[in-house]
Amino acid sequence: MGTVKGLLAIALTAGTGFTIVAQPRAPLPKSPRLYVFDCGRLEGGDVSRFRLTRAEMATTDMSVACYLVAHPKGTLMWDAGAVPDSDIEGAKAGAEPKRYRIVLPNNAERFVTTTRTLKSQLAAAGYAAADITYLALSHYHYDHTANANLFAASTWLVRPVELDAMFAAKPPDLLQPSTYSALRTSTRIAITTGDYDVFGDGTVVLKSSPGHSPGHQVLFVKLAKTGPVVVSGDLYHYPEERTLNRIPTFDADEKQTAASRAALDVFLKQTGAQLWIQHDFTANAKLKKAPGYYE
Repeated sequence: MGTVKGLLAIALTAGTGFTIVAQPRAPLPKSPRLYVFDCGRLEGGDVSRFRLTRAEMATTDMSVACYLVAHPKGTLMWDAGAVPDSDIEGAKAGAEPKRYRIVLPNNAERFVTTTRTLKSQLAAAGYAAADITYLALSHYHYDHTANANLFAASTWLVRPVELDAMFAAKPPDLLQPSTYSALRTSTRIAITTGDYDVFGDGTVVLKSSPGHSPGHQVLFVKLAKTGPVVVSGDLYHYPEERTLNRIPTFDADEKQTAASRAALDVFLKQTGAQLWIQHDFTANAKLKKAPGYYE
């Protein structure tokens, strides 16, 4: 893979036919970079599902975050948002936020407010969907898969238990199969180990953390300047789940969730890694967003 990618655009010019204009793409970095994309604000709704009360919480809103890891050997897209880009209208920087109603296959409703497409945020950072080497999802719920179809040409890193559930005749609740249907024919690597070292050097690792879903995983990124970071997926949704030791009622296996959290606490102490709770609205708002990055 070259150090700089280029995308060719064809422009029509009067009297001379077509002119080829090179549009530069971001170079692969010398050490890992982590980009954070703002994929919207998810309304918490009935927080008793998280065994919390509104009085115990700073906010019931949740951030919807998507991440890109750029590595010297390629790129990894981590999670893909809650609202498909094709549904977002007026997706320009500075556009007025719009509230989107999401209806799940079991007729449950969710509401997400957002303005910009994931594609436009990738482009601002110098990437297109075609530049993404790998796609990994923390798990199969709708608010993490909305734009998975954009990355059907990438290699999908997936745990078999998640794959089987996603394409079952009757998928579990909280899934939106239309958002990942194109992955059915994607090139994929089945992850059968607890830890999966994406680029083979220990800097980007998918760590098994089942419970919220049977094949749930978290993302570990070792950054040269920022230090090590763990991106939580839905091992936690709210910081209060961690401080008050609450496990959502809708987790697939609460005992597994508790064990996964305990194992991650040990790992965080061993590595000194920061824990970024993806849905933590207040903490996520403080993170720099793409095209800025952490390195």
